[in-house]
Amino acid sequence: MKRRAEEGKEETEIDRLPVDLLAHILALLTCFKDLAQASSVSRKWRQGVKESLARRERLSFSGWKVDDDSSTRLVLHAYSLKDLDISRSRWGCQITDHGLHQLSMANCIGKLCSVSLWGTTGITDEGVVQLSIVLWGCRHVTESGLLALVNKCGKLESINVWGMRISVECFIALLTISPALQIQPKELLPTSIDSVSIWPIA
Repeated sequence: MKRRAEEGKEETEIDRLPVDLLAHILALLTCFKDLAQASSVSRKWRQGVKESLARRERLSFSGWKVDDDSSTRLVLHAYSLKDLDISRSRWGCQITDHGLHQLSMANCIGKLCSVSLWGTTGITDEGVVQLSIVLWGCRHVTESGLLALVNKCGKLESINVWGMRISVECFIALLTISPALQIQPKELLPTSIDSVSIWPIA
């Protein structure tokens, strides 16, 4: 009886921490296993884990064995995410086209400035297309990056480049690589693009 009373007292003291302070502390954890254990302490701690994820601007699954569903559950709570690393290591994450499609529905997608898909052999052109790539706010993506993306993803149907500074030459080069590519929003397309000759890309 005494031991149970002491355990109850300890649990009460743990739960005295305000949720926002708890979330700030939990945000320092980088191990998903530790976060999972923390969320099982109590309902308040579970809420703290969710709020800590909501504050994160960077999330890396590299080196962690996560699948489509587990990665989606985490990203859905990371509302402020700007940098997402789902690259695969020897024992790392195993994201597929299905997972990429699920991630595309997360609230943070429009805020992302960097996404790493390095080594994720389970992702194909179909997955990238399903992601319906939106590059709004990707100020660090250059014309070289866009050209490489369209070059590698032959089945890419559309791309949203709102908020980016792209030259007429880059627009022409993109359409040369993929004539059927839909570049959104259409208002960004130069009015003179039809009158400019298109040259082959090496």
